[in-house]
Amino acid sequence: MGRAVREAAILSIAWPCPPLQYRAGDAGRSRAALMDIVTAALKKGDNVALVGFGTFEVRKCAARNGRTPATSAALKIKAAKAPAFKAGATR
Repeated sequence: MGRAVREAAILSIAWPCPPLQYRAGDAGRSRAALMDIVTAALKKGDNVALVGFGTFEVRKCAARNGRTPATSAALKIKAAKAPAFKAGATR
């Protein structure tokens, strides 16, 4: 599995970005920037851990057999990787 990306790493990546002036749309841009960082890390195979929030990770889904609902014909579903989120522990 890849290395974990911690909050400090995210802040060091995001720090050079221009500061937000708390105008309309800033929350959306902040969310988009965070999702871009998380997406890039997951594509590299890394985990992203945000303390007090949770962990984003890539999980492997094994190949399996399935059926088409309309015709009940058997088909093979390929192995895949999927993003996943695990919520952090609450006290």
